[in-house]
Amino acid sequence: MPRKLATYVAAADAISRAGLAAQLRTQADLLLVDDPKRASVAVVGVDQVEEQESRVIRTLLRNGCLHVVVVSSILDDRGVLNAVEAGACAILRRIEATPERLAAVLVAAMEGHGALPPDLLGSLLSQVSKLQRNVLAPRGLLVNGFTEREIEVLRLVADGLDTEEIAEQLAYSERTVKNVLHDVTSRFHLRNRCHAVAYAIRAGVI
Repeated sequence: MPRKLATYVAAADAISRAGLAAQLRTQADLLLVDDPKRASVAVVGVDQVEEQESRVIRTLLRNGCLHVVVVSSILDDRGVLNAVEAGACAILRRIEATPERLAAVLVAAMEGHGALPPDLLGSLLSQVSKLQRNVLAPRGLLVNGFTEREIEVLRLVADGLDTEEIAEQLAYSERTVKNVLHDVTSRFHLRNRCHAVAYAIRAGVI
């Protein structure tokens, strides 16, 4: 028998949480758990995504949930951006979140897929484009938070090259290579080069 997906339910009030939980218990693919640290995925029921709701999402991810799905009564451009920035991988309007649909989104989230109402996707892409154009690009950064030069250096570190070899291959000074790596470790609060490479791999940069 396939293993059920350990799912945690969070909501702003006990009644909303009980309602979500009751609906999801009808789904054969899911196993509801009371401890978020035991959950692979979490569903968060909210009225709208503001700062407090964003903190709930971040806390769940820090506590070990791999993916967070948001179900919101009010969903606008700002709410979508708040949820995405907090780390949610999928967002549904409450009116569209039937038990079957929500269960399918939770299972898909565990497989690495996201979900977003189609009418808000274009708006989100537009906001990301503005962020890249007006905020990140003037600083030489990509959407992932790295510069192209940092990505080049990290790829070579991942290939096992030392500082001298990287400098020679990229026609940089050794001091420049060291500064690039220092900037990355400082900006992302990383411990060393190995940590920087691991972080970049998890972020999908290299």
